[in-house]
Amino acid sequence: MSAANPSDWAVLAAMQAWLSRAVIGLNLCPFAKAVQVRGQIRYTVSSATDEAALLDELAQELQFLQDSARHVCETTLLVLPTLLADFWEFNQFLQRADRLLRQLDLEGVFQIASFHPDFEFGDAPAGDMGHFSNRAPYPTLHLLREDSIEEALAGFPDAASIYERNVATLRALGPQGWQALAVGAGSHAAAPAPTGQGT
Repeated sequence: MSAANPSDWAVLAAMQAWLSRAVIGLNLCPFAKAVQVRGQIRYTVSSATDEAALLDELAQELQFLQDSARHVCETTLLVLPTLLADFWEFNQFLQRADRLLRQLDLEGVFQIASFHPDFEFGDAPAGDMGHFSNRAPYPTLHLLREDSIEEALAGFPDAASIYERNVATLRALGPQGWQALAVGAGSHAAAPAPTGQGT
């Protein structure tokens, strides 16, 4: 992992704690553990101060992923500790991110998934624990290879049930159980030192 300032290390530690304890620990994504174990996840902490600069960073990260072999870098988490804290504004930005994919002629090559501390699905009540399947310590753009998604789903015949299973898991866990995971921003004290790729 390349050098980063102390605040970046804190952000990375929080994100890796979330990935290990929530995403992998609760099996919210059955495909995450393998790429984590192999060190194929790139973590980038955004230094952008506005959306235009963030689009530039996103373009750079998409180019990096396109230029990287899959065994070196399978996927990227672009973490935004200082931008788009408002979920509505974050959602609006996702439209610009998808537009950038088309402008770069990368639609169908990459997909941008999203996580946010206040993430909410539009078809679920505000307090539903199911929202936590897409909640992370910081607003995050997850850059995924479309061919990797297709391969993963082909090897997981019951993929359509993942979301329903996650909702059931999170509802059984409840708010106190989620809080006990200590995976929010600033809750990384017991997390291992950041590993894998990062900037």
